[in-house]
Amino acid sequence: MTPLCTSGYQGQDAAAWTARLLAHGIEVVVDVRDLPLSRKKGFSKSQLRASLSERGIRYLHVKELGNPKVYRDALHQGMDFKEFAIIFRRHLESKTAALEELSDLAMTCRVCILCYEEDPAACHRSLVAESVVSRRPAAVEVVHL
Repeated sequence: MTPLCTSGYQGQDAAAWTARLLAHGIEVVVDVRDLPLSRKKGFSKSQLRASLSERGIRYLHVKELGNPKVYRDALHQGMDFKEFAIIFRRHLESKTAALEELSDLAMTCRVCILCYEEDPAACHRSLVAESVVSRRPAAVEVVHL
């Protein structure tokens, strides 16, 4: 089975986070943040792309698989993640092309889906990964780093 990794950088510095990617042989980081900006040094799109590139890791931002602001706001206002998951899965149904691209990429190289949230069970990246696995259930398995 092909692993599809996911990772959140919350609570980590860029060097330690990147070292974990290298230790797991990650070749491509797929950033699924709607807005790939961060207050944490090294995790905004341009800095992250440059840093990963220096280490031989490709960076790809896929905004279409990001969590839209309206849903992020609802979560911050107390929406239960289970309720959010139902809504976000419906949202992903319209993102077929992006999900197929990610699925194809995961079959050809070692991919890690990136978002901020440390806990994959509380992050939309786990739902994105689940959607990819549903396209290739016998071929891809999710590994949370």
